[in-house]
Amino acid sequence: MRGVLLREFGGPLVLEEIEKPAPGPGQVLVRVAASGVNPLDTKIRAGKAAHARSQLPAVLGMDLAGVVAEVGPEVTGFAPGDEVYGLTGGVGDLQGSLAEYVAVDARLIAPKPESLSLREAAVAPLAVVTSWEALVDRAQVSAGQRVLVHGGAGGVGQMAVQIARARGAEVFATGSTRNLETIARLGATPIDYSTTPAEDYVAEHTDGEGFDVVFDTIGGATLDLSFTAVRTYTGHVVSALGWGTHSLAPLSFRGASYSGVFTLMPMLTGQGREHHGEILREAAALADAGGLKPLLDPRRFTLATVADAHALVESGASTGKVVIDVQ
Repeated sequence: MRGVLLREFGGPLVLEEIEKPAPGPGQVLVRVAASGVNPLDTKIRAGKAAHARSQLPAVLGMDLAGVVAEVGPEVTGFAPGDEVYGLTGGVGDLQGSLAEYVAVDARLIAPKPESLSLREAAVAPLAVVTSWEALVDRAQVSAGQRVLVHGGAGGVGQMAVQIARARGAEVFATGSTRNLETIARLGATPIDYSTTPAEDYVAEHTDGEGFDVVFDTIGGATLDLSFTAVRTYTGHVVSALGWGTHSLAPLSFRGASYSGVFTLMPMLTGQGREHHGEILREAAALADAGGLKPLLDPRRFTLATVADAHALVESGASTGKVVIDVQ
């Protein structure tokens, strides 16, 4: 089969003929239709993601959508011909989705939402699982709450806005000036972080009380800002990028709480993979009910132009999630 190989970190992504995998016990062989590109994919390629480093030579690509080609031993619930999607590889020793076929752990996939195309489904898994773990599992967002999403137009942010709205929350989201229209289209109140200090938007939108839940998808100084924007006592900050060194004093003075999300842990450790599949099933039902739809960048890429897709993501100039058409 054809696959894109990375032989050294920082080196080129090369399209080659590689061995087609066979599904082992508990695995499903998926004929990959499309692969979503995440910023983390570009960091792994560059060797800048020690927490998600792949074993070289590696086939990258974490997200996929495709069709079940073969079912391995001990697998139930899937059959050849099923359309599926999932966050399945591209880290550790797991083959990624930048290849025509991949053998994946059946616990990590779910039936594709009927309302989404394969291309749309391919960009959803990492963003959906991250957002769901943050907002549903950790913060338990509920109706009537005010939720602030930092980076609301980003890959994770756009899913977070829609999931929080589906749970009945009033959603606000920060973004750059060029992304405010996108945030509004997703159903959140847009906040231009470049022109509005945190204390101003906290005062304007919460009467100075703070947001019930703040979800940080940016990290760094944005996480520090999150600690100052959360409600006293009952507020909850969740971050998917809490890698730096931060002072917890602003959070402690509010008596609020913090949770971190490490979406890749089940893939790297093998523990808790069933929950990824459960989340994706819930998300598929939400999508089919009209509550979840990814925004795609209109540009088209193939296995032969993966490097161009990575360059677009790195540039920050995409206008939605970037997709690679595999077949």
